[in-house]
Amino acid sequence: MKRATFSVLFFIKRTKMLKDGSSPIYVRLTVNRKRTEFSLQRSIDKSQWHSEKGYAIGNTKEAKQLNATLDHVRIKIMMIRKEMEESGMLITSKTIRNRYIGNDDSGKTILGVFSDHNKKCEGLIGKDFAPGTVMRYQTCYLHTQEFIKEKYRKEDLPLHEITPMFVSDFEYYLKTKRVCCHNTATKYLKNFKKITRIAMANGWLKSDPFVHVKFHLDEVDMDYLSENELNTLMNKQFTIPRLQTVKDLYLFCCFTGLAFVDAKSLTAEDIEKKGDSLWIKKRRQKTKNWCTLPLLQPAEQILEKYQEHPQCIKTGYLLPIPSNQKMNAYLKEIADLAGIEKNLSTHTARHTFATTVTLSNHVSLEVVSKMLGHSNINMTKKYARVVDDLICRDMQKLHGKYNAVNMGGPS
Repeated sequence: MKRATFSVLFFIKRTKMLKDGSSPIYVRLTVNRKRTEFSLQRSIDKSQWHSEKGYAIGNTKEAKQLNATLDHVRIKIMMIRKEMEESGMLITSKTIRNRYIGNDDSGKTILGVFSDHNKKCEGLIGKDFAPGTVMRYQTCYLHTQEFIKEKYRKEDLPLHEITPMFVSDFEYYLKTKRVCCHNTATKYLKNFKKITRIAMANGWLKSDPFVHVKFHLDEVDMDYLSENELNTLMNKQFTIPRLQTVKDLYLFCCFTGLAFVDAKSLTAEDIEKKGDSLWIKKRRQKTKNWCTLPLLQPAEQILEKYQEHPQCIKTGYLLPIPSNQKMNAYLKEIADLAGIEKNLSTHTARHTFATTVTLSNHVSLEVVSKMLGHSNINMTKKYARVVDDLICRDMQKLHGKYNAVNMGGPS
């Protein structure tokens, strides 16, 4: 790569004389033939200035002090250039000037703004942000950092380098190098778009790199356990304690429909006694909607089983649920050992509750929606499938009506 040309020149503006008759001293920075000028807030009589060499003439105390100041300014500018070069930042005459005069707004970097955003999010956990949301932003930051290193061979980039091409290349990187599916890549791009919105709102970025980008998510047919598979898992016993525990926790979600984060944060305050039944009444972390449902017996038994678990006693939560990543990893192992040929994850338990446990047993869509804590019934429809057994059951009602009908035929 060709090295950028760079020069520092001191000069006076003879046409802008001050009231005392002196001329202001300016600095001219030139990078790749593009120059920027700014005032040093110092002045000198034009007769005492050497135009070709760019310094004060004479051996007076004032001349020596001024030349020492000019040398100090030159050294500081050279150090700024070196620091920017070592950090991989794009060097222009304007970015060097802004760094020197303390106006870094136009010199803001992608990862710098992203890091500041994430730190603020961390401070707002439990107020404006859920822990999972902050974690997604942190993961997106790491992906952005690695992308810049691989694509540009730099540690960071100035904000103005976020162009539509940058966004397109980042999406390609997520889908190829990071092997993200379309929906996952889209969610990371949405996270990154927030950083560009912050930059534009503050005037650090002039144009929107996402202006022609329209996000869309592919419809995903999430796996769920059938009645037979659910019974198989309930009857399967594991000699490895961690697998048995994860199986129980997964089944608890299958019989309550709680999302992973809501099951993990379940406390005694979320359980109510109504008559002879125990009920869960909990505000969902994702939507802030209330989910209300009576506990089925398998779910009650699991709560009783773990009420004395050391982790539950220590944390105050009712279930010893590990991280989502560990749960999903162990569930794949559990599916293999149980002979279930489906990609089990914590979220498939919620779909199992909606489809197999409730709707297949004639629980109305409206009731299921309330138990899942959905904002509207259309959200619940995405979880609901009409399974073959339900179709067969309903169609049986028509057999008696039409079996006796004679459609006519040859006599």
